Amino acid sequence: MTSTETRYLTVRQAAFIGVGAMVGAGIFALLGAAGTVAGAAVWLSFLIAGVIAALQGYSFAKLGARYPSAGGLLEYVTKGFGTGHVTGVTAWLTYAANAIVTAMVAVSFGSYASAMFTNDDPVWAKVFALLIIVVMTVVNIAGSALVARAQTVIVYLVLGILVVFAVVTLANMDPSLLAFSGYPSLQDIISSVALTFFAFLGFGIITFTAKDLRRPERELPRAMFLALAIATVIYVAIALGVFGTLTVDEVIASGDTALAVAAQPSLGDTGYWMMAITALFATAGATNAGLYPATGLSDRLAETGQFPGLMARRIGGRAPVGLLIQAGACLLLAAFFALDAIASIGSAVALLIFTFITAAHFRVRRETGASTAVLTLAIGSAAVVLLTFTFTTLIHEPASLITLAGVLVLSIALEVGWRRTAAGRAAR
Repeated sequence: MTSTETRYLTVRQAAFIGVGAMVGAGIFALLGAAGTVAGAAVWLSFLIAGVIAALQGYSFAKLGARYPSAGGLLEYVTKGFGTGHVTGVTAWLTYAANAIVTAMVAVSFGSYASAMFTNDDPVWAKVFALLIIVVMTVVNIAGSALVARAQTVIVYLVLGILVVFAVVTLANMDPSLLAFSGYPSLQDIISSVALTFFAFLGFGIITFTAKDLRRPERELPRAMFLALAIATVIYVAIALGVFGTLTVDEVIASGDTALAVAAQPSLGDTGYWMMAITALFATAGATNAGLYPATGLSDRLAETGQFPGLMARRIGGRAPVGLLIQAGACLLLAAFFALDAIASIGSAVALLIFTFITAAHFRVRRETGASTAVLTLAIGSAAVVLLTFTFTTLIHEPASLITLAGVLVLSIALEVGWRRTAAGRAAR
């Protein structure tokens, strides 16, 4: 009995899987990219993104409490739309989004590692990115308990150092750098929310911990809101500290390593190295957490016939095929795409997925007891950000727009192709 009990995750462990994914995906990787759009108002962009994430989190928490499942957020779409094409396409989009997020933070890991050890050699940046994906795939093959233990250690370390960084930079910042007079238009700030929202995508991963929680109907909502609260406070505080220490141009010029550069004025070279090492831990943790849903998602959807049975098989009785395929997709994305492009694609796909999920929730809201007004606000806010981002940012990035369209077309093709194959086999 004791050995069985030790397999359960605690609320803190489940929350830290989400925090680990969010912190690594966001604050270390996106400050420069968000700064090019929102300027010194990035802190406001993070705050708005946190509110939108909380609205989606409310929807997910209500669904998770009512329908706890290893299938996570895909189980919620099934409850609202059944097992038809909408759910199937959303499943493949979710699988793709997880790969995109994981590749993005792996690229950020590679950038920091290359800056620290090879003087920003771009080839080595790619090598380090690919290496961390391979290592964290092995950790996930070892099982959810090891994933949780690794995340707990990483998140405690990262949060501790980020708190020190936030306190020091806020205490020494120049308020004039954050003057409202220097902010861009509201349209630009809203457009930047799509990028900063990317930093919150880890909260969706928490829904996949339901299978590892003792009482998911109570513990899943707690884990989700705890993770979102921690991430929002950290993001806003650090964005204020960074843009209150460096000019917008300096943050943009620093690229992926803006946080480490911002530590130098207050903490010197020691601060730079401390933040760079912290970034390595955070992005490694985010890669670990990003790969985590692949196994549960593949198993559950293969069980319900929405994914091919191959996705649930184990190679050597241990390595899940669904996880290995996702790791392969991450390797390809990390090898051939730049960080900003991956973030743009991932943000758009995630906003689309979350809109589908909350729309599905609308259909079963009486069963979950969710507020119609909150669900309406959740759908509306996500849709506004997605449309604003598409017509102000993505439209100027043809490669990202084409790739996004490709992801959508591929998801539809996989869904239709698999359904026809399955129907043909059943008819024999």
